[in-house]
Amino acid sequence: MPQVSPNPRVTFAIHYEDEHLLVVEKPSGRVTQPGIGHQHDTLLNGLYASYERRLSQLGEKRDHGLVHRLDRETSGVLAIALSRPAYDGLRAAFEARTVRKFYWAVVKKAPTEPKGVIRLPIEESVRRKDRYTSVKRAKISSEGKPALTAYRLLAESPYAAMIEARPITGRMHQIRVHMNAINAPVLGDDLYAPPTLQNSAPRLALHAHRIAFEHPVTGEQIDVRSPWPRDLRSLLRKLSLPRPDLPGEQSGQPRDEDDSTDAGDELRGDPIGEQDTGLGQ
Repeated sequence: MPQVSPNPRVTFAIHYEDEHLLVVEKPSGRVTQPGIGHQHDTLLNGLYASYERRLSQLGEKRDHGLVHRLDRETSGVLAIALSRPAYDGLRAAFEARTVRKFYWAVVKKAPTEPKGVIRLPIEESVRRKDRYTSVKRAKISSEGKPALTAYRLLAESPYAAMIEARPITGRMHQIRVHMNAINAPVLGDDLYAPPTLQNSAPRLALHAHRIAFEHPVTGEQIDVRSPWPRDLRSLLRKLSLPRPDLPGEQSGQPRDEDDSTDAGDELRGDPIGEQDTGLGQ
């Protein structure tokens, strides 16, 4: 990663903050960290404007506090470490797969099974488009790494469906690739959805709405949730789908203590593979 320059023009909402970590909201369209073509306009540039001293102390060795990432097109909650104990503890939690991440997605139609676990290996590749940009792609392949996504149907209409997904592993574009593989592509996905669906939403209809983990320093249970994004609310009205964050609008509303997207005993003790830190998505 190139040297990070502070950019106060990159703003973000804060869901949780203490001396050791942050949970912030990343908007769709915002790149998480600097890279080719995005040196000064990423979320990390904005974070450096407010937390440069603590993030620079973590440095490149500890990813400037980034313990996981979100795709550029995906919106939602993102955890940031502000201290070495927090970074090391959160990394260990991701490696142990004890951090729970939940996403809402609007898909073409309801999956055949209303609840399940997708177990399809994903192979990742990066293709240089030109001097300044590259395209990351992923595909289902027997040559790929093991990938698991638990999902459940929240609501459906004659036009589309709303699902909640929990990626157990963290492969690139995992939810998008897996939902497309079961013929329920995410609307607005210009990489994996059929051409007729790529412009069916104002942007990728995928939102990281919840992250839950044990605080790496205090041991407190952290459970941060984000509402359905404003820029996709009109899409739900158009498709006659209820908002998943409003109690009473749908059956199957997530319960605080019992998350049916966890996949429970089916995943307990399931070998995923070495070095699987769950960082992607």
